[in-house]
Amino acid sequence: MKRGDLYRVHKPNSRDPKRFRVFVVISRQAVIDSKFSTVICAPIYSNCEELTSQVVVGVDEGLKHDSCIFCDELVSFPKSMLTDFIGSLSDGKVAKLNQALKIALDIVE
Repeated sequence: MKRGDLYRVHKPNSRDPKRFRVFVVISRQAVIDSKFSTVICAPIYSNCEELTSQVVVGVDEGLKHDSCIFCDELVSFPKSMLTDFIGSLSDGKVAKLNQALKIALDIVE
């Protein structure tokens, strides 16, 4: 598992109407590689609102159609839930993810 990997998660929470949702791992690699049991992820939705805190992803990342990573809706999952690997973000998409996370978390450098 690495930062930027996409996984399909079965019924991630009771409020989600979908049986499955794809999430991207956003935790730093040191946490992913540690014995810590959870990682932070961001959900991917097929509806995009064109917010600066969203990143467009699609077929190049292993999805069936264009969708968006929602950086305003971060969640924590046990690593054991992330078993259905879909694909990975390119270095360019990871850079866009980093920028979207800064916006979502209001981080000013």
